[in-house]
Amino acid sequence: MQYEGSIWRPPSEARSLILQATVGCSHNACIFCVSYKKKQYRVRGANAIQSDLDSLPDSYRQQVSRVFLADGNALAMSTTEILKTLEVLHDNLPSLQRVGVYGYAKDVRTKSIEDLKELSNGGLGIVYLGLETGDDDLLRWARKGINSAENIEACMKIRDAGIPLSLTIILGLGGLENSNKHAIATAHVLNQINPEYVGALTLMTPPGTQIYEMVESKIFIPMGPMDILTELKTLIEHLELTNCVFRTNHASNYLPIKGTLNQDKTRLLEILTDTIETGTTENLRPSFMRGL
Repeated sequence: MQYEGSIWRPPSEARSLILQATVGCSHNACIFCVSYKKKQYRVRGANAIQSDLDSLPDSYRQQVSRVFLADGNALAMSTTEILKTLEVLHDNLPSLQRVGVYGYAKDVRTKSIEDLKELSNGGLGIVYLGLETGDDDLLRWARKGINSAENIEACMKIRDAGIPLSLTIILGLGGLENSNKHAIATAHVLNQINPEYVGALTLMTPPGTQIYEMVESKIFIPMGPMDILTELKTLIEHLELTNCVFRTNHASNYLPIKGTLNQDKTRLLEILTDTIETGTTENLRPSFMRGL
């Protein structure tokens, strides 16, 4: 097995076999992201994946049921290369049930619905896409490189192709000043996409990012725990989703909650309201335990 640099994966891929189909991120410009700053984006592809699998004991390969293809957005590979990679995986992993990748809206634009349906038929089982926010001003400020309309178009393309979609949003991205606008705009975009999964992260400002420099120079003031929970409450209040698994189980969050929306909307709002109104911090993750 060969890995280049730090490897990142979604919380739900904790037990998956991680294979590095690409190195780095095809965008790599977001002000909040430190994950791929030291990597130049390039494709490793199917041949490298075959080499990685050849290095594993056959007894292990027989048991692998899930694979996550790193790095930042392996969906940026050509459709042909992804299909070759999926073929290699299924040829070598007889128990394989699902393959997941990170995606980026701009990369989805280069693929037709037919391309995406081919990937679905070839075994691509889920795409994780960083929506971050539904507010266009914040998307520009964060140097995401796309607007909300492009995010919606890309996500609907993935959904129309029959590929399950997991979206991430970032609580606290706009600071206290933009908190309400960020929450409502994000809910509005999520309602239009109606994905199968939504994961809420909380903004981290690690050294090496532009937002860290903004914090150091007092240009940006991170929100406190209760303000973050108030933003989360506003978001959930405005969500109208159909059978969507909603989680805040990422290590960056202060309060891990989980439910299916909109079925569990009332219960989640009650948890948040009780925590905010009582000011109880005993159930919150301490800041020193939060991570990327």
